[in-house]
Amino acid sequence: MTKNTIHKINSISEFHSIRGLSKPEHPLISLVDYRAVIHKPEFNNVSWLQTYYSIALKKDVPGKYRYGQQAYDFDDGLMSFFAPNQILNIEYVQNDSNKTPSGWILLIHPDFLWQTPLAKTIKDYQFFNYDITEALFLSEKEEAVIANILKGIKQEYHSNIDAYSQSIIISQVELLLNYAQRFYNRQFITRKKNNHDVLNQLNQVLDTYFKNENGQHSGLPSVQFIADALHLSPSYLSNLLKSLTGLSTQQHIHEKLIEKAKEQLSTTSLSISEIAFSLGFEHSQSFSKFFKTKTKQSPSVFRSYFN
Repeated sequence: MTKNTIHKINSISEFHSIRGLSKPEHPLISLVDYRAVIHKPEFNNVSWLQTYYSIALKKDVPGKYRYGQQAYDFDDGLMSFFAPNQILNIEYVQNDSNKTPSGWILLIHPDFLWQTPLAKTIKDYQFFNYDITEALFLSEKEEAVIANILKGIKQEYHSNIDAYSQSIIISQVELLLNYAQRFYNRQFITRKKNNHDVLNQLNQVLDTYFKNENGQHSGLPSVQFIADALHLSPSYLSNLLKSLTGLSTQQHIHEKLIEKAKEQLSTTSLSISEIAFSLGFEHSQSFSKFFKTKTKQSPSVFRSYFN
């Protein structure tokens, strides 16, 4: 394996082969005992592209996982979720722990979901778009809940395949995803202090953006720009902000735009067109429409109160 190269895994069977596992019992789904996975030095810091869903519950993994730029304070199980055709690049920082890694990796090919309700609704679980640094860190009780669901999937997976097998496994996978959604919401709440730091950083990024008049050169600040500046994925950032303030990243950007627009309208003699351009709008009409939608009055009417 070579670094800086993306290695594509085309099937679940190929994953089993690469990781030194026996052939999967079903070509479209597999539940892998993480203790049996072979870790080779050449696998570290290598990018992988998988063609299937991967849901992992891991514990005592040798290495240090971090949340953004901060060490995480849950040391038990962690879960990660990856959708097909995402690029995975996990860098392990080796530590002095002698613990043996354990857990499970559930691999599901999209074809296994074909003609089931989950084929459509699985796209609604936004944590499949989170980065590895935004993994779900479980409490002891939460880990037990997930482990029990995986135990049920394991039991069904190793049973004789019949007409009910797929629907039973699909219902268990859906249950697992719903619990994961609940536990992610808990994670947002339990890390409120650090989340407030993210909110402060968001405001600083936007303040700096407008202070440096970046809007004139780069246009309106995007969600992707903010997420990159905060070292978070766009989906995780929006969900975190919603849990904290009730507003998405895009709505926070809009709030800041209105704040800066009101500031310039009330304290400067710049024309409405100049203000629109300085904030990143291509056309003054777009700015005026946006301002009126958010404040129920036009920029000129708002400015008239200060003249």
